[in-house]
Amino acid sequence: MSADLPRPTDNAFLGKSLKGGSHESTYAGALSFMRRRYSRDLDGVDLAVWGIPFDASVSNRPGARFGPQGVRRASAIFDGDPQYPFHMDPFEDLACVDYGDCVFDYGRNADVPGHIEAQAAEILATDTHLFSIGGDHFVTYPLLQAHAAKHGPLALVQFDAHQDTWPDEGDRIDHGTFTGRAVREGLIDPKKSIQIGIRTHAPETCGLDIIFGYELEDLGVSGVIDLVKRRVGSGPAYMTFDIDCLDPAFAPGTGTPVSGGLTSREALSILRGLREIDFVGGDVVEVAPAYDHADITSIAGASVALTYIGLLAEKRKGAGKQDRSIR
Repeated sequence: MSADLPRPTDNAFLGKSLKGGSHESTYAGALSFMRRRYSRDLDGVDLAVWGIPFDASVSNRPGARFGPQGVRRASAIFDGDPQYPFHMDPFEDLACVDYGDCVFDYGRNADVPGHIEAQAAEILATDTHLFSIGGDHFVTYPLLQAHAAKHGPLALVQFDAHQDTWPDEGDRIDHGTFTGRAVREGLIDPKKSIQIGIRTHAPETCGLDIIFGYELEDLGVSGVIDLVKRRVGSGPAYMTFDIDCLDPAFAPGTGTPVSGGLTSREALSILRGLREIDFVGGDVVEVAPAYDHADITSIAGASVALTYIGLLAEKRKGAGKQDRSIR
């Protein structure tokens, strides 16, 4: 094959640099998250994006095991451009790889939490920032274990329709119990933690502050941002974004949709406004492409990941300046 190609292809395998966009055709080529190079070599890497294709703990519709695939596929349409609303390519200064997917035996579900925690800990031990793509929301529990082991008790910023604080004897594999379990085990500090967009009721709050879905109308985006920043403070925080935080009109492809949720614009604007929070890790979960239409939910999941990554890149560049996206 001639080396004189009209444009680069398959950056996921052939890219010469960990930085910068690939400018491939959005509809062709080997898919990775944002065409980042697939690699398990974390030398010189700032950020690893990691898939966790596990959904054996869902209480309604399965399918989030395909979430990492869906979000990777959807992310291709954003590659190579300055990312809105940051006015820059976050990968110009942020060395990022797609670390592939977590490995576990699908026939031994009881072993899965240990595999997620151990493999996440290996990434974190290299001082690489980790952003994970689920999978159902149970995967956040072992991720919190790994991050808390490195950073101590964390403030949790949870975008969700559900509190996920249902009773748990301590050994359930259940996507509706991880938050309460994380509180009881000291992984998160409830006095610094907050849930955004909640539209269901669980028996207990476990001490977390809650912004219910109906409160968004009165608080507005800026009001929510202020509440979150005051609650979290300056310590290490973890961001988890259950895609069912969004109204089903904006995220139909999920296992437990609940009406009355945030718009995509509201959720991304809130996350954009949390630039001052010291996020040490994050995830987006519960994207189930089989129930999606025209990749609406996968695009939303990719946009959440890109907004989070934009915050990291902005800090690396030392920007810290306001722009018109948040007033």
